[in-house]
Amino acid sequence: MSYKEKTWFKFLSNKYVWVLLFFCVWMLFLDNYSYFDHRILDQEIEELEDNKKYYQDEIRKDQQNIKLLKNPDQVEKYAREKYYMKKDSEDIYIIEFEGDTVKKK
Repeated sequence: MSYKEKTWFKFLSNKYVWVLLFFCVWMLFLDNYSYFDHRILDQEIEELEDNKKYYQDEIRKDQQNIKLLKNPDQVEKYAREKYYMKKDSEDIYIIEFEGDTVKKK
């Protein structure tokens, strides 16, 4: 029995198999829209969507803070807590303990 009669040779000599193989290699590696390029782009899209969600949450928090700061009493409270501002007739003492678990930003 010669090698031309064997099934693997018939399979590999089929032109449709070669066309399919060429197409698969082209689409996976060589095309502008290859599978690997799509994976990289999908990862970038996921990162950008995560950033979008983070910034939308930050915008929501800032909008709430802006609503609070429309009240003059809240502005004073915010200035005292955040920037340690005081009135002229006041003295402020900040006491920090070594074992505090709250860290300053």
